[in-house]
Amino acid sequence: MNKSRHIHKAVIAAAGIGSRMLPATKAIPKEMLTIVDRPVIQHIVEELVASGITDILFVTSPGKETIAEHFSSAPELEESLSASGKIALRDAIRDVATLANFSFMLQTGPYGNGTPVLCAESFVGDDPFIYVWPDDLVLSRDPFTKNLIARYEATGCPVIGVDEVPYEEVHRYGVVDLDDETGAIRRVVEKPTRAEAPSNLVQFGRMVLTRPIVDILKETELGKGNELWLTDAIATHVARGERFLAERIPDGKWLTTGDPLNNLKAVVEHALDDPRVSGEFRSYLLTRLQHD
Repeated sequence: MNKSRHIHKAVIAAAGIGSRMLPATKAIPKEMLTIVDRPVIQHIVEELVASGITDILFVTSPGKETIAEHFSSAPELEESLSASGKIALRDAIRDVATLANFSFMLQTGPYGNGTPVLCAESFVGDDPFIYVWPDDLVLSRDPFTKNLIARYEATGCPVIGVDEVPYEEVHRYGVVDLDDETGAIRRVVEKPTRAEAPSNLVQFGRMVLTRPIVDILKETELGKGNELWLTDAIATHVARGERFLAERIPDGKWLTTGDPLNNLKAVVEHALDDPRVSGEFRSYLLTRLQHD
């Protein structure tokens, strides 16, 4: 692996139906649900761009055309905003379409979070790339994806973001057994029971993947729920004696948005972090809680 190879591509897996957020996701893709004034997917794209990513592929499914529309130019809307003197809003709309070079493709193949990686093979080629799950936000001082890229450039190894969850929640995630001295994954288990879990440290949707992982996925059999799991490919990579690293968030927090409660938590965390609304919103929360 060429350790100096620059990472400029990212793949966003955006084909899921968002069943935990129904009925909202019946008509609106879960990636387009709003966190303050921007959809979840825009927060993710902005993190990627701030980390040096220039080319982004969305692997989607039918009914998610609004994602492409959101990241496309809107001349009529821009003209209307200009005519109304709303220049800042016009510029905000215009800027979204120029954040990166965007590509879109429909997912084909079995269900599972490994399938978008295979769909993206022609896009990524032999290059290392960022792979993102659209439910996951990282609220941090510096873009977390930038940390992952720096770790890859220093080691030449694939790397994934990890964070701790309560043991009662490990059955929802891929759980890792980590060598704390080296930061290398010793093993990983997809959706274990609490008794099976090697720890409460779970992987989330920020990672650097390399060509060997793509090749392993091609030969990986369907796993739990008859799905193609990236976790199984990582486990094979590690079992072959190759290093796959884990990176904790040094200065922030992982926020998952895929269910109602965690979506609300993400909105609150971002609102409290946004200087445009944080002051008044904090006052509202304090007043509201005092009257409970």
